[in-house]
Amino acid sequence: MSPLSFHSINTTDFTYVDDVKYTSAVLFTIGKTSTVLKFPYLRQSFQKTGKNVSTVIGETLPNTMILAIAAISVALILGLFLGVISALYRDGWLDKFIQVVSTMGMSVPSFFSAILFAFLFGYVLHEFTGLKMSGSLYEMDDYGEAMHIQWRNLVLPAIVLGIRPLAVITQLMRNSLLEVMSQEYITTAYAKGLTTLQVINRHAFKNALNPVVTAVSGWFASMLAGAVFVEYIFNWNGLGKEIVEALNTLDLPIITGAVLVIATLFIIINIFVDVIYVWLDPRVKLD
Repeated sequence: MSPLSFHSINTTDFTYVDDVKYTSAVLFTIGKTSTVLKFPYLRQSFQKTGKNVSTVIGETLPNTMILAIAAISVALILGLFLGVISALYRDGWLDKFIQVVSTMGMSVPSFFSAILFAFLFGYVLHEFTGLKMSGSLYEMDDYGEAMHIQWRNLVLPAIVLGIRPLAVITQLMRNSLLEVMSQEYITTAYAKGLTTLQVINRHAFKNALNPVVTAVSGWFASMLAGAVFVEYIFNWNGLGKEIVEALNTLDLPIITGAVLVIATLFIIINIFVDVIYVWLDPRVKLD
């Protein structure tokens, strides 16, 4: 079953769209015929009696999206900065230090980093950081009357989830920038009297982003599924934690619906990245 499907129906026989199993949106109407965008029926959860899978995903997916966006933002900002610094001080002690740290970041499993960060910053250094070992984005207040956003609970899982893409982005940016800096037009820019900062800002940085964009798109899409262990360890109420619980209880509709949604988002993200390529490199054209 495709995640989304288009149907042209007669408006005098519109009953099946209003059926409890399906939700849809009318795109346009011509005469008595309407074209609607129909969303799939994902059935009901086996364990959560009377609760649709779409409702469960709708409650947990936004939390996972927020976590993934925060993690990839941390990785992108720090990764680009460290990659540029590493390229500028090539083969120096700072470059070697960044390379060693980034290699370690790629080697350490996410679940181990999550346990380490939760214990160190959420327990041992709790008095200084104010962070907790676990917690979701929304938490009930002390009186049990209302839910409040707890942004501090986002800090540790976002950092842990962003460690591996941070290491990849750092090395990709370093290698790509070094390759761009060896081009002839960069030599011409130096010959015109531009400083290193001006050359990087005006000519090299943008041209070195292509492999980084590819890595970021892949990592962001994988985070929607790869946040499983991180969400479970930090008790983050997201789609990853829901998948773990569904696997433990053999709740197949939840698992099927989650895989379908993640696959759809992966396709959408890759289409968006293809559009970004056109902006980064004028030589690339969309057919």
